[in-house]
Amino acid sequence: MSKQPKLMSLSRMKDILEPHLSQIHENIYLSQELAIIHGDPRAFRLVLRQQPPFAINDHRLGIILQGEIRVNVNLVEKVFSKGMLVFIGPGTIINPVRFSEDLQIYGIGLSPDFPMPFAAGQMPPAFNGQVRDFQLRVKEEDIMTAKLMVDTIWHLAHQPDYNRQTMSSLVGALMYHYDGLYRQHTDQQQNTQSREQSIFDRFIYLVNQHAVKEHQIGFYADKMCLTERYLGTVIRQASGTTAKEWIDLALITRIKVELRHTDKSVTQIAEEMNFPNPSFFSKYFKRLTNMTPAEFREG
Repeated sequence: MSKQPKLMSLSRMKDILEPHLSQIHENIYLSQELAIIHGDPRAFRLVLRQQPPFAINDHRLGIILQGEIRVNVNLVEKVFSKGMLVFIGPGTIINPVRFSEDLQIYGIGLSPDFPMPFAAGQMPPAFNGQVRDFQLRVKEEDIMTAKLMVDTIWHLAHQPDYNRQTMSSLVGALMYHYDGLYRQHTDQQQNTQSREQSIFDRFIYLVNQHAVKEHQIGFYADKMCLTERYLGTVIRQASGTTAKEWIDLALITRIKVELRHTDKSVTQIAEEMNFPNPSFFSKYFKRLTNMTPAEFREG
C-alpha cells in the first residue's frame, strides 16, 4: 500500500461532488486550493462510490464531533471517533471501511497550491513530512477551539473576494493548534511507549516506503539494525500478525491497484515490483488471493 491507488486530490473531489452541490452546498466548500467540510458527511459517502483505496497528495485536517469512521490508513486499521483531531498528509493511502450514521465531521483540505503561511523549511513539525498521518484524542476545549477556527475559515471562504492572506493566516493558526497538541501527545507517548511498539511503528513506516521493491524481512531487519528473528518476534507480539504477512499485505494491495487501475502488462508490473519473472509473480499473487492476475484484472 505504498503508492498511488486512485489519486483523490481536491480537484478530483470537486469533479465528483459538483453534480451534487445543490444537495450538499450547505455543508461543503470546494475551490482549486481549499476544501471545507462543515458537519455533514454526505460528501464522503459520494466519494466512496469511487471504490477505494485512495491516495492523498495534500494536507487534510479533521475534527470528529460525533460518531466514528473505521478506516485503514497506511496498512493499519483505525477508528476515528468523537473527540479526536485527525491529520491525513501527502503520501497517505486510505481505505474507508465504515461511517456511523451519526457521524459529524468538520475539517479542511489544502491542495499543493494553497498559499501556506510558513517560510521555506518552517512548516510546523507535525506537518513537515516526518509523519503521514496522526490522530489525537484531546480535551473538549481543544476540540471546540479547532471547530471555532474551522467555522471562521468557513465564514471567510463564503465572503466575496476574500483576502487570501487572511485565509492563509487562519489556516496557519489551525495547523499550529494541531501541531502543539501533536507534540504534547508524542512527548507523553515517548515517556510511556514500549520499545516493542516503537519497533512496530518503525517497521510499518519502512514497509510503506519499500515493500514494492523489498519483499523480505531481512531488508527491514538490516535497516533497523536488528536480527530477523528478533524483529519477527516483536512484530508478532505487537500486532498478532507476522512481519512477512505485513509485507505481503502491502505488496498485494499495490499489485491489485496496478492491475485494476493501470494498463501495464503483468510482465511490466512483475519487473517494477522486483519479481524474478512473470511466472513467479503470478504464482505469488494466486497463492495470496486465489486468483491469477488476469482473473483479478477481469473481475
